[in-house]
Amino acid sequence: MDIDRDRLEAVLAGLGQPFELFPCDPALADTAQFCAAYGFELGDSANTIVVVGKAEPRRYAVRDRLGTRKASFASADETQALTGMAIGGVTPFGLPPDLPIWVDAAVMARPRIVLGGGSRSWKVIASPGILLTLPGAEVVEGLAAPVG
Repeated sequence: MDIDRDRLEAVLAGLGQPFELFPCDPALADTAQFCAAYGFELGDSANTIVVVGKAEPRRYAVRDRLGTRKASFASADETQALTGMAIGGVTPFGLPPDLPIWVDAAVMARPRIVLGGGSRSWKVIASPGILLTLPGAEVVEGLAAPVG
């Protein structure tokens, strides 16, 4: 029994969208290593990154939308505490409901995307439309820097 996989499948099944779970070596879960090892295009990877404002009270999401002057990536410890997931496996599926999910518009133009699977042992492969099924998900133009 794989609790991580079972939990992930339960969340994904509730979205009513097709998906594939792809097992991976946890040592190869980081984007560049994963793509090189398993033959995926780097541009198909859509990373889930928690961002934190540097003002108190701390707010998590993306700088321009946080209402703070400074922001940075949340630390591995903060990410783990907030999401229950380790860096390299963070997925937008099953996040706390009060955490905003902003999707770069370029992600939506891909024919398929590869996302973290909630642990470093799994990836989710799906069409980008699956992200629009998440409560509060919002597509934002120019959110991320282009790959390459």
